[in-house]
Amino acid sequence: MSWGQRRDFSTVSVVSSIYPTSTTGHDFGHVFSWAEVSQIHRTRHGIYQTNGDLISLLTDFGKINPPYQDRYADGNTAISYTGSGRRGDQTLDPRNRALLAAIASGHSVPLFCKLGVNRWQYLGYWRVLEAEYVFDGLQQRMLWKFKLQFQERPNVMT
Repeated sequence: MSWGQRRDFSTVSVVSSIYPTSTTGHDFGHVFSWAEVSQIHRTRHGIYQTNGDLISLLTDFGKINPPYQDRYADGNTAISYTGSGRRGDQTLDPRNRALLAAIASGHSVPLFCKLGVNRWQYLGYWRVLEAEYVFDGLQQRMLWKFKLQFQERPNVMT
C-alpha cells in the first residue's frame, strides 16, 4: 500500500485547509492548534514517519528545544534541519532513515513551527535535498543534518 493510500487526506477537514489545492500557498503562515496539526503529524517527535515514509516535520528553530538548532539558509528558501536524537551521537534510527529515504523519493512534506503552547505555524511543503553526518563542536556529538528546500508546488508520494 502506498503512502497516498494509507492517508486519505480528503476526509480530514484540517488537512484540506493545510494542503491547498492551488500553488499560491494561501495557508502559508497560518497558525494551528496541536489538535489540528496532530491530525497529520501523529507524534510529538519532530520527524513523523510511517513504514519508512516521511510524512511531516516539526521545528522550533532551537527556541524551545535547544538541542535542535534548525536554521534558515539560502535566503529562507532552505533549512538546515537537525536529525533525531537528543543525547549522544545521533544514529540512523527509523526517523533519520525516513529523512534519508525522502532524498531518493523526492517527495515533499509539510513543516510546522512551534511558536508557543498549542500554537503551530504552517511553513509550507519542504523537500529533503541532502544529508550529512557531522561533528557539532558545541554539543560535542555527531549529528545528522538535512538540507530542506521550500517547494512552491507540493510533490507528494503516491
